[in-house]
Amino acid sequence: MTPDAPLPRTLVLGGARSGKSTRAEQLLAHHEDVLYVATSGSRDGDAEWAQRVALHRERRPAGWRTAETCDLEAVLADTADPAPVLVDCLALWLTAVMDECGAWDDALWADGGEAAVQRRCEALARAWAGTGRRVVAVSNEVGMGVVPATAAGRRFRDTLGRLNMAVADASERVLLVVAGQVLTVKPAAG
Repeated sequence: MTPDAPLPRTLVLGGARSGKSTRAEQLLAHHEDVLYVATSGSRDGDAEWAQRVALHRERRPAGWRTAETCDLEAVLADTADPAPVLVDCLALWLTAVMDECGAWDDALWADGGEAAVQRRCEALARAWAGTGRRVVAVSNEVGMGVVPATAAGRRFRDTLGRLNMAVADASERVLLVVAGQVLTVKPAAG
């Protein structure tokens, strides 16, 4: 890649416990300063979740910064911070968006929740496509598993699948992690 070429946007997909976060971190490991954007929230009172978050933090290099936010559009638009960005993960971001929009409830979904979630996903996809920052995002590949038993579960799976497609379309590179092994879905040019 030439120095004045666009910075690559990379999407790293995988199932639960596939190694996708570890592989995404390895893509930026040579950078001393990385902004690690955690979209998971704290989940107060959930000791197992707190342990998961602690393990993620311990694995990261000491020089990396952490921002716990779901305002990904602002992070992607920030041109004052030259550090690469690692977003972990889009599935948790979507969970927060669906919580905010009341999208788990069938009536609220039908009464504007679906449109509100779609607007947020489209805004994120535009911000991803337009960012000038080097970015890596992690997301769950949810289309290979069991069909969820509930309408809310199916709408989450379908919405995340569409979001993943939009982000992948705007990415220079897409990787799929299966059992810790990286498969190139869309190679970076150059």
